[in-house]
Amino acid sequence: MKRTFLKPLLFCFLGGIITSNLNAQTATSNIIQDSRIPELLSLKSKMTNDDELIDRYKVQLYYGTVTGANSVHSKYRSRFTEWNPKIVYESPNYKVWVGNFRSRLEADRALIQIQKLFPNAFVMKPER
Repeated sequence: MKRTFLKPLLFCFLGGIITSNLNAQTATSNIIQDSRIPELLSLKSKMTNDDELIDRYKVQLYYGTVTGANSVHSKYRSRFTEWNPKIVYESPNYKVWVGNFRSRLEADRALIQIQKLFPNAFVMKPER
């Protein structure tokens, strides 16, 4: 019985000696970053706020002449304040787009309200 007690005691003693000699490793790291990265992040933030990102859904209200686009734009502004309208020129016509929706579902919900005043409006995703 004495022998079975000595083996675990010997393993614990040797394990203690071995682990007391281990040291943790320390390291330092230097991050080298291009000086233009903060500028690019600022530009992306501005583009997001200005509705210039193309990976979004929009509701198109009008497609035609500049006078028609201005008329639809002012009519929309007088009735809705939730989503900003924007007149976009694609030769030779003008388009009136509304919103900057992250998902199709969000755009469809807005379309239901907008179609009460603009029945020809539809959801689209610009490709430019």
